[in-house]
Amino acid sequence: MADFADIAEITGTATLPAEHYGIRAEILGKLMAQGLPVPRGFAVSKAAVHQLALGNVPDLGPLKDVLKQGALYSVRRSPEQRNWGGPRAMLNIGMCDRTRDILARDMGLERANDLYSRFIRSYAQKVARLDEDDLEELVEAEFTNRGRDYGRLIDALLEFYEDELDEPFPQDPVVQMQQVLRAVARMWEGTTARILRQARGAPMDAGLGLIIQDMVAGSGAGECGVGSAQFTALATGTQGTHGRYISESQGHDSITGRGGEFYLGRDLRGPSLEEVVPDVFAQLQDLTAQAREILRDEVLIQFSVQDGKVWVLDARPAERSGRAEVEIAVQLAQDGLQSKEAALLSVTPGSLTEMLHRHIDPKAQYEVLTQGIAASPGANCGKVVFSAEAAQASAARNENCILVRSETSPEDIRGMHSAQGILTARGGITSHAAVIARGLGLPCIVGASDIDIDFRRKRFALPDGRKFSEGDTITLDGATGEVIAGAPDLIEPDLSGAFNTLLDWTDEFRKLGVRANADTPTDARLAQTFRVDGIGLCRTEHMFFEPGRLTAMREMIFADQDRDRQAALDRLLPMQRADFVELFETMVGLPVCIRLLDPPLHEFLPQSPQEIRSLAEAMDLPLAKVLGRAEDLKQYNPMLGLRGVRLGLTVPGIYDMQARAIFEAAAQVQKKFGTQIKPEIMIPLVSANKEVEIVKGRVDVVASEVQMATGQRLEYSVGVMVETPRAALKSGQIAQYAEFLSFGTNDLTQMTYGLSRDDAGRFMRAYVNRGVFAEDPFHSIDEDGVGELLSIAVARAKEARGDIGLGLCGEHGGDPASVAFCHRLGLDYVSCSAYRAPVARLAAAQTAIRDGD
Repeated sequence: MADFADIAEITGTATLPAEHYGIRAEILGKLMAQGLPVPRGFAVSKAAVHQLALGNVPDLGPLKDVLKQGALYSVRRSPEQRNWGGPRAMLNIGMCDRTRDILARDMGLERANDLYSRFIRSYAQKVARLDEDDLEELVEAEFTNRGRDYGRLIDALLEFYEDELDEPFPQDPVVQMQQVLRAVARMWEGTTARILRQARGAPMDAGLGLIIQDMVAGSGAGECGVGSAQFTALATGTQGTHGRYISESQGHDSITGRGGEFYLGRDLRGPSLEEVVPDVFAQLQDLTAQAREILRDEVLIQFSVQDGKVWVLDARPAERSGRAEVEIAVQLAQDGLQSKEAALLSVTPGSLTEMLHRHIDPKAQYEVLTQGIAASPGANCGKVVFSAEAAQASAARNENCILVRSETSPEDIRGMHSAQGILTARGGITSHAAVIARGLGLPCIVGASDIDIDFRRKRFALPDGRKFSEGDTITLDGATGEVIAGAPDLIEPDLSGAFNTLLDWTDEFRKLGVRANADTPTDARLAQTFRVDGIGLCRTEHMFFEPGRLTAMREMIFADQDRDRQAALDRLLPMQRADFVELFETMVGLPVCIRLLDPPLHEFLPQSPQEIRSLAEAMDLPLAKVLGRAEDLKQYNPMLGLRGVRLGLTVPGIYDMQARAIFEAAAQVQKKFGTQIKPEIMIPLVSANKEVEIVKGRVDVVASEVQMATGQRLEYSVGVMVETPRAALKSGQIAQYAEFLSFGTNDLTQMTYGLSRDDAGRFMRAYVNRGVFAEDPFHSIDEDGVGELLSIAVARAKEARGDIGLGLCGEHGGDPASVAFCHRLGLDYVSCSAYRAPVARLAAAQTAIRDGD
């Protein structure tokens, strides 16, 4: 390993890796190597800064011959990664009596005294640790009593410094520099700074490099000042001008008495650098373009101007929104400044999410009413409604609405389709409301426990006593979980050419398939717009909640005789078949995985007394019978009771009907298109191989009957949704009867933890904040626990059946970290809500690139 000096001069030929000297040093070296005007500087290594924090002052080496009276220097942070932050810059080091007199010859005594007074205050506060309030009171008293005389102020500050510390203010630039370096190092390693950078993702032992640079005075005979500039629009990533310039200024302060703030490019709001000093503006454009070529990124440069010449103090990645990040990544690759791989790695998955949905204008002013769990991204506003029927009525009037519920159930589906957003008082990240909203692309906030809903009066109350009634307007920000009063300005999504280009590139590198969850033909058409690899989960129960179908379903539930039950199922058969025909036609040529009925039957029954009475009237049944049947279907723990494959075994006609609908639809589409349709039929909630054997046997019988009736050869596969720990552990046995396994990680997580996914939202935030869980396990796969079950299941299934298909169809399929885990686990695909598919495609490509696959 190479030896690196404690302090090294920054030159175009010096080796200054970021892991030793920080990112700023590395970049300045690259800029100097290409001839950009960078002030002379020196890099202090991370190792030296650590020794400084311990009280060991390193040999200043080459600095000893540089530091002299009459010159000024700055010390700026250089962390390994910029987002780790660090102490602010210390400016004008070297300022003393002798230096003040030398500088006064060029800039005038008043300006020189102003710089001197500022440095004394900064040094006294940050290095000598004198009280900031005492210093401010002294300055205010001097200016109030004796006028704005910087000479007298300096005398007062020097006297105060000596009285407080019993030693004079240091006049030796070498001593000043040593003490500044030590003070900055100690700031970095202080407890508060450590906590702040760890919150930004820095490791416990993160080090800091420092940059010592000649000061560009920012004051002189010609144009002087300081600023920052980028020529890329923050919002779009296209050509634009962003930044500011302060004449007669340096650092964060402006020299009193002269100068002012300018926009960079021409701007109706005020004077601009382009108009006032066009030569400086032209230099900025040229230097920024050169830095872009050197650093292979759109950049923001920090600069100083001295007598009309621009000096580059630093260059860093340009500020950008999610949309701009995508635009910039694609443009840089198309310009040959980076590879497609680098472009894909430079985009954070969240940027694609931002592009897919509306979001609140960053400039908007608004009031946050309360906050819940951000369950589905995007922002929408609308009038408050409290029922699915009210949401549908609102849609009929072309009025936007927000559906507010304690929690949603399958019966709310039509209202959810009609609403512009969903707010629930209960629930977690994988609750019914959250899952459906993500599939619909609607903003959703769940677990907003602060709201007290009064359905009778049609209003909700906040803890402060304010009430919002049906018809009042609110806005949901599904990215932050904020419930907002009124309707702030929203920015529309923009799926630009760069968005589609980036997604095309993901397909060149990803190994993991990405399918979409789609419950209806409409969902499938939406999924096609994101060019998914097929349907990974069709939840057939959602097809039953249309009015006509729900009635037939309820008739089946209330049937006393087998013939009556079969009659109701016969009514449902053509409805299901029609849906599957449209689904297969939409996805022709792509796999479609259909999950047989999963929820318990009680979910298809009304809950309120009024709805139960209406059902009794509609079915011409005594109210007592309806109530009795509802009571019969009641379960102590329905999510762990008679549902899924258990329902298919006890009421086999349901699965027989669904299988027939699937096969008849496949035969019909095959005949129409001349293309083989191969549906994947998935059995839910399996825990024993015998369950699979029985259901598969019945499915095979139905397939044979349909083949004989239609004359069409049917190809299909039968698989299992692995969502119980026992199914994962017994996957080797189950694989004898299943041609594929698809991990339903929502329920698998719930059962592994013994944790209700609908109730977890009430306390999960506290668990994560206190470090009990690193992350909400319903948001990102718990690799240590649930992940181990998946690993065991994959290994045992492959050992039993080498060609078995393996997928994941929980909401984890849209989480980048979970997608990376599935890639490394060797799954064939993940399936998620259509709006999350672009994120999954990007995450899959990034993982393949990083892993070198």
